[in-house]
Amino acid sequence: MRYAYLGPEGTFAEAALRTIPEVAEGETLPQRSVHAAIEAVRSGAADAAVVPLENSVEGSVASTLDELATGGPLRIVREVLLPVTFSLLVRPGTAAAAVRTVATHPHAEAQTRRWLREHLPAAEVNLTSSTAAAAVAVGRGEYDAAVAAPIAGARSGLAALAEDIADNPGAVTRFVLLTRPGPLPARTGVDRTSLVAFIRDDRTGALLEVLTEFAVRGVNLSRIESRPTGERLGRYCFSIDCEGHLADARVGDALAALHRICADVRFLGSYPRGAAGAPPSLPPGRDDAAFAAAADWLRTLRAG
Repeated sequence: MRYAYLGPEGTFAEAALRTIPEVAEGETLPQRSVHAAIEAVRSGAADAAVVPLENSVEGSVASTLDELATGGPLRIVREVLLPVTFSLLVRPGTAAAAVRTVATHPHAEAQTRRWLREHLPAAEVNLTSSTAAAAVAVGRGEYDAAVAAPIAGARSGLAALAEDIADNPGAVTRFVLLTRPGPLPARTGVDRTSLVAFIRDDRTGALLEVLTEFAVRGVNLSRIESRPTGERLGRYCFSIDCEGHLADARVGDALAALHRICADVRFLGSYPRGAAGAPPSLPPGRDDAAFAAAADWLRTLRAG
């Protein structure tokens, strides 16, 4: 197996990838961007890719959402919840007073903005394609310091001037493992389903109609947000995560209902939740047995 990820070596994406046991037997392929990692899977240059989807502080990664909503279809087959810690990395021997330029990724900058303002108020912050790329640039002498993962410092021969510098301790980034369409991961009872719903018409109650299809079946949404379709101003699709597996009667029935009322529904996958926890608590009449009993009842009525 060949695994692409947002590179270079030393990114949080690589750290997330390394938590997957099968990766130890495969080949890892760092890519310059989320787009490049995903296209490596679509083109067949890689069998799977790990990319960031959302962060508990900064929110969703727009580039990943947009890539999944367009282009060749892909499937999410696994998610990894990775605790995120940042260090201020410098070349050995660099003192804090000598730090005039800091490089980092936009999401890392957003999560350490207050710390940087308080401890390095005169430093200029430069944004890079990844935190690991920032560390590499510091190693080459392009910047004085980088805000990056500790693993990036080890890979680039840098020293940590400060550790755990995040403004919000305990931040977590959710990464997803993408493959080309194939058999779904088996239902575990503690699963998540992801999809993109394209509204047919921009009209009053269109979003409520989508939400109602989930609510009446007892399907809990864990994330929903709008993204522009790129067609014209005011045209949006909705990226949705819900609890449950496509094989669950309530989830399958909800997606079938969306298919009837939406212009399009792009199914992105059903897969085990990263933090398993307990199975969802369902209201009465929403489990598979209730759906099966209702279907039997309806068949009896139709048969006379």
